[in-house]
Amino acid sequence: MSGRAGGRLTLAARQAGGAAGEAVLAALVAAVVAGIGLKAFSTVHWPAFNSSNVTRSLTTVGQVVALVMLVAAVVLLRLRKWGWLAKLLSWGGISAFVTVTLGMPLAATKLYLFGMSVDQEFRTQYLTRLTDSAALHDMNYIDLPPFYPAGWFWIGGRFASLTGMAGWEAFKPYAIIGLAVVAAIALVLWSKLIRADWAVAVAAATTAVTLAYGAPEAYSAVLTLLLGPALLLAWGALHRPAEPDAAEPTAGGWGAVLGAGGFLGLAATFYSLYFGVAVFAVCLMAVIAAGLAIRAQRSWRSMLPILVRLIGIGAVSGLLALTVWTPFLLKFVSGKASLGSGSAFHYLPESGSRLPLPMTEFNLLGAFCLAGTIWLVLRAGSSRRAQALGIGVIAIYLWCLLSMAATAAGTTLLAFRLESPLKALLAAAGVFGFAEGARAVYQALNEPGRFRLAAAAVALAGAIGFSQGIPNVLAAEINTAYTDTDGNGARADERHPSAVFYYREIDAKLLEQTGRPRDQTVVLTADTSFLAVYPYYGFQALTSHYANPLADFADRTAEIQRWGTLKTPDELADALNHCRWRAPDAFLFRSSGDDYTLRLSQDVYPNDPNVKRITAAIPKSLFDDARYRTTVIGPFTLVVRV
Repeated sequence: MSGRAGGRLTLAARQAGGAAGEAVLAALVAAVVAGIGLKAFSTVHWPAFNSSNVTRSLTTVGQVVALVMLVAAVVLLRLRKWGWLAKLLSWGGISAFVTVTLGMPLAATKLYLFGMSVDQEFRTQYLTRLTDSAALHDMNYIDLPPFYPAGWFWIGGRFASLTGMAGWEAFKPYAIIGLAVVAAIALVLWSKLIRADWAVAVAAATTAVTLAYGAPEAYSAVLTLLLGPALLLAWGALHRPAEPDAAEPTAGGWGAVLGAGGFLGLAATFYSLYFGVAVFAVCLMAVIAAGLAIRAQRSWRSMLPILVRLIGIGAVSGLLALTVWTPFLLKFVSGKASLGSGSAFHYLPESGSRLPLPMTEFNLLGAFCLAGTIWLVLRAGSSRRAQALGIGVIAIYLWCLLSMAATAAGTTLLAFRLESPLKALLAAAGVFGFAEGARAVYQALNEPGRFRLAAAAVALAGAIGFSQGIPNVLAAEINTAYTDTDGNGARADERHPSAVFYYREIDAKLLEQTGRPRDQTVVLTADTSFLAVYPYYGFQALTSHYANPLADFADRTAEIQRWGTLKTPDELADALNHCRWRAPDAFLFRSSGDDYTLRLSQDVYPNDPNVKRITAAIPKSLFDDARYRTTVIGPFTLVVRV
């Protein structure tokens, strides 16, 4: 390696180390602020959000205080005074904003947005699984490695273990603290790429938009917060038209390579869809950068540095991805398992059948996104920020079109999940558009004395207006957190709990009658929220869309239905003893006449809804045998093999 190349790598490492150190400090501040805030919220007996406006009012107060902290940070940064105080205010302000925006509306419930319903049920189950053990394992099936990336859930499991909370109970504080921490880290990254005062504004805007439209899916929301700076890093690594040729070494884009590769690796460990979209965007950047380099230098050899850096990004991300994907890949390549008819992509809601165009909506966010769109177009030829963010937006729209085209092949690319990152990118562009637009108006009006103050007042009013509307955007998700019954058997709105109330008694009976730890017992049940509260393994998942593709979901359903056609206890015992998979050790049924019933599901894509509920009935007489112990608990019947 030449001395200059070594100098570049050393400088890249020094730059990355400096940014990492500041990010760690910001993360610590954010974690302390969020932790203290959530603890303070929990000490008061608040009324339920869906029956009172008290927590809504306090949310607005807290948001205003947090925004004032951010404004103070911007003022200090513009005055170039007390730089570390400005940083502390910005880190504390943005983490406080996250904490109060989500934590205060949820203060009277132990559940996170959407409670333990629908998608949040299997996410809670995953967190419960990785709280019970740090080993990477499928959330539901006892004999399989994880298919869905375990990164966010693994960290959450360690958080739950450290705090002594059950997985379901740790979900809310972990999700909120995690978002607060990543919002502060994103602010640090922005500050390393653009002016520090603009970085505060951009980070605040993208955080607010992400909370409104991405917070229910907390593990994807953290990636949305980091997407903007990651795109700038990737573009900085791949497109370097004016790299100096001086004796003094520069980083040569390798710091950006590390940063971009790190983000892609994080995405691979957190959320496969966003990883795919981010890889697609970075590859699109590489193609564009190569085209520009060839046009400028009139040589195909100009592509070589771009290719080398792209490979570097891929190598970094690949190494990080292997930390969670290795068990699945080893299982797959061993030949001991094969991919079944996975249906994770079999979902096409109405929003996935059209292009998301937030800039055409007649509301505050629509106007902001429109300003961002105009800025992206006007500055595409002169601003690297606009180029990076613009390519990201284009990549999302191309992915949406590809997803819609894929419906002809019987699948989708889940493009409806991309509205949150699209809005976040347009919001980031909107900050630049507003700032440059205000400057242009200021100059056109011959620089009136109070114009800057007026522009700041408009920006602050817009920020408060959008922020206080976030609970309205999340109203359904917040309400569900109050109406769902939590793992303690209580509803936060203090109304009569659902059948989840009986889970604690069922768990006690299972431990008593099996004599085994929870993670050594397989339970067949259609009430899969039981598996989200307690870390038993399930024989069958909630739907095929959440099931591991190695699990043979359809064949398992057919086997359960076949059991219902058997005539004698001996036939059932033989079927269980010769089951292709680890047979259930216990059954948690509902009762209907002479049968025990299970509500199963079938994939009926391309219909919307994409799931059809079916009922499997198994005669009670099959369990009228000494090989089973039967206990009626509330509306459930627990049958344990002995």
